[in-house]
Amino acid sequence: MRVAIVGGTGSFGRALAARLHAAGEEVLVGSRDAERGREVAAELGVEGGANEDIAGAADIVILAVKAEGALETARQLRGTIRSPLLCVASELLFSPDGVRPTPEPSSIAERVSGLVDVPVVAGLHSLAARNLAGDEPPDEDAFVCGDDSAAKELALEVAGKLVNGRSVDTGPLASARALEGLTAVIVNVNRRYKAHVGVRLTGLR
Repeated sequence: MRVAIVGGTGSFGRALAARLHAAGEEVLVGSRDAERGREVAAELGVEGGANEDIAGAADIVILAVKAEGALETARQLRGTIRSPLLCVASELLFSPDGVRPTPEPSSIAERVSGLVDVPVVAGLHSLAARNLAGDEPPDEDAFVCGDDSAAKELALEVAGKLVNGRSVDTGPLASARALEGLTAVIVNVNRRYKAHVGVRLTGLR
């Protein structure tokens, strides 16, 4: 599979690229700056360039920019993206007493879906760059949700290459709001217990 990672030069994007490359996937790393994209790609042993150059040349595009840039990036790439889009962003509020989801009624992924002309799925919110960047895939599950079944199957296939656990279908795109909230829970747990936790579901076969 050919996977384009928009925002692939950030810590999470780099970890995704390295893990997918190690799993044998063809990876393209994108950046707002084409030269930066090529530099990071060369370090990882994959292809790279500007976001607009790599976004139209893949079987699936992962939107891995930070939450505050996700909507604008999706808007800019609307005419370029021709494959399903996997949005991994979580919109969070940070305060002295903890991290919580924003009061927005819809997830970033749902808002992104209104800005592009391809199916949008959401997922990977419970995965951390640090855990993905280890020597082995993390021993945790990866969650994906979406309304388009074919796009969701592609995203689940990608997710399954990232972890030693399972890629889990968590339902329609509306579930992305809960997955974003799960990121807040994980950050709070990590802060409280000085840990780098992941999530595994019990009872699945």
